[in-house]
Amino acid sequence: MAASPATGCLACFIDPEAAKCSITISRRQSIHFSHHRLTNKSSSSSSCKQRSHLCSLSMNGCQGDTHLPLGTIETRSFPAVPSPSLALDRLNSAISELKANPPSSTSGIIRLQVPIQQQIEAIDWLYAQHQFLPRCYFSGRGQTGNSSDLSIDCTNGNDQIQLKHNLVSVAGVGSAVFFQDLHPFSYRHWKSLKRFLSTQCPLIRTYGAIRFDARANISSEWEAFGYFYFVVPQVEFDELEEGSMLAATVAWDNALSWNLGRAIDALKATLNQISSVVLKQRRQVPWTPMLSNNHIPSKTHWNLAVNRALQKIRSNSALIKVVLARSSTVITATDIDPIAWLACLQVEGESAYQFCLQPPNAPAFIGNTPEQLFHRKWLGITSDALAGTRARGESMPEDLQIELELLSSPKYDLEFTIVRESIRRKLENVCNSVLVEPKKAIRKLPRVQHLYAKLAGWLRSEEDEFDILSSLHPTPAVCGFPTEEARVLIAETEVFDRGMYAGPVGWFGGGESEFAVGIRSALVEKGLGAIIFAGTGVVEGSNASLEWDELELKISQFTKFLKLEVP
Repeated sequence: MAASPATGCLACFIDPEAAKCSITISRRQSIHFSHHRLTNKSSSSSSCKQRSHLCSLSMNGCQGDTHLPLGTIETRSFPAVPSPSLALDRLNSAISELKANPPSSTSGIIRLQVPIQQQIEAIDWLYAQHQFLPRCYFSGRGQTGNSSDLSIDCTNGNDQIQLKHNLVSVAGVGSAVFFQDLHPFSYRHWKSLKRFLSTQCPLIRTYGAIRFDARANISSEWEAFGYFYFVVPQVEFDELEEGSMLAATVAWDNALSWNLGRAIDALKATLNQISSVVLKQRRQVPWTPMLSNNHIPSKTHWNLAVNRALQKIRSNSALIKVVLARSSTVITATDIDPIAWLACLQVEGESAYQFCLQPPNAPAFIGNTPEQLFHRKWLGITSDALAGTRARGESMPEDLQIELELLSSPKYDLEFTIVRESIRRKLENVCNSVLVEPKKAIRKLPRVQHLYAKLAGWLRSEEDEFDILSSLHPTPAVCGFPTEEARVLIAETEVFDRGMYAGPVGWFGGGESEFAVGIRSALVEKGLGAIIFAGTGVVEGSNASLEWDELELKISQFTKFLKLEVP
């Protein structure tokens, strides 16, 4: 069932024809800013009065231009300290100093960061914050890392030594700024989001996700995410290759009735709740009793859907491939901790991205995805082509035999070639040149192996970033080919809401951005268990029963922690 406009953006959303777009600068009790046509001003105010518990502090129709550059964008680094508790003390002092000597600009964003002389995993820090919301987590793939470099002061004295460290993963709580709407992510949204980012402050980033299909109705479990959700965390923990860093970010804009003083008070309130005690987690979740497991579609309806898709492909239609998905709702006897679950998935995903995104009063969207949508650093851009799935062998000879079958299969070659060539054509539209290397190889993960190719190009302009995002998504690996024909068949066939599953998940920064494809993912809600998503490509030669087995294989990294209780 679609969410009504009145519930969008926590009761305040934008008109896509309006001159400005929605931005939220928030604290524990969120303040929302939306720009509407003047003719909508009174109705918007009335809507907010009806929902005073959600938006009593909303400033609808306010007189600020959210497209003007911020007056201040700054990162302040402090000398390294031995522990998270000392880093927290230093941040509190820095915030007091900032309040005593504020910048004169009427709008801005400032990041305060303190290096820590310990290597602490960001996911362990996030777990220590318990149920603090909103929260987010993003980790680059183990084999390539997250290629962002940063220079930090690694001394305690006056002799400052600048060293470069690779950023491994990021955890954040609270929101300095968040962006959300019940209209599809657009160029205007992207420009408003980029207003808070700068190449001079590469670690001020906004993390989030976008729905798989902006035209599909939003179901209740996805309602809090809107059509997209991005956040600049108030408090952030960065895991580095050789150390850690604790940071706090404050954002303000007087034109939107959110001045620096109020923003600082909100940040201090968040810092007062931060735990500095971080313990290494055991990467093993005890068996969780599962009371029920409901697949949508069921095995019978899945067979019908796959066979219908095959009939469509074999007919005179343009459809060559469609990716059909399944949602599996598991009800558990005890709550699943999404952060503990995600930590265990890291063992499964040394060559995968891990992510968690949880807005206020929402389930946690977590995942362990091997697929990169794109990575941009300055004008350089890379993307993955990933398709075809087989299990790993129980022995090395068996594993190599499966690899050879995957490489030589006409069915898998067709599925993979569609994905690779589609991505190549889309990159060529905005890049001066595109290289594909390797053209077809095997990517091995702990439980599965895929056909894989790497594509790289050189953008003509950084402004092409939005075009890359909007054109690459959805790839044929998660939708099909041609895209529109596949999307229509998915909409006609699937009776559940994919939400952010198979959509872009990642971050925007000043000179860099990176997005994965939100597959191998689940929606985890306290008291309700989890919804686990998986999909598989249907092409000529597909078999409904074998495709069902592939779904089971893909979700096994989640279900291995669950055990069905027999009455």
